[in-house]
Amino acid sequence: MSVIALAPARSLDAGKLAQIMAEANARHPWLPRLYSGAEEIMFVGDMIDAGWVRVAQGDDGLQGFLARSDTEIHALYLRPHLQGRGIARALMSEAQRGTHRLGLWSYQANDRAARFYRKAGFHEIRRTDGAGNDALLPDIRFEWHRKDA
Repeated sequence: MSVIALAPARSLDAGKLAQIMAEANARHPWLPRLYSGAEEIMFVGDMIDAGWVRVAQGDDGLQGFLARSDTEIHALYLRPHLQGRGIARALMSEAQRGTHRLGLWSYQANDRAARFYRKAGFHEIRRTDGAGNDALLPDIRFEWHRKDA
C-alpha cells in the first residue's frame, strides 16, 4: 500500500472528488441517485471553497476525502476498492484531533459505515424515518466526544 498523505482539497479536485462520491454511492443499490454529475461537482466544489475538505492522496492519486465544518462531518468517501486499508481511519483521526466533539448522519442501510463510526468511537444518538434528508431514507445520528484524561 502506498503512503497516505492528507492535505486540504484544491478547487481543481472537485471533479475527481465528486467522481469518488458517485462511485461510492453507486455501490449501494438502496441509495437513489438524486443529483446529476454537474450538481455533485458543484456540491463538492462548494465544500472545498468553504475550506471543509481534506483529501487522502497516495501514489495513485486521490483516494478519498472528508468534509468537516466545525464539529459536523458532512461527507466521508473513499474509492470503493480502497476500503479497509486505513484511509478513512486516517481522515477521521485527523478530524478528531482538531476538536472535542463531532457529529454526523449516516443511512441506516449503510451497515459498513455504522460499524466504522462505532469503531472510531461514535455513539448512536437517535434514528429517524428519513423525512429530514434528501433521499428520504431512514438515518442515524452519531456523535463522538473526546474522553478527557
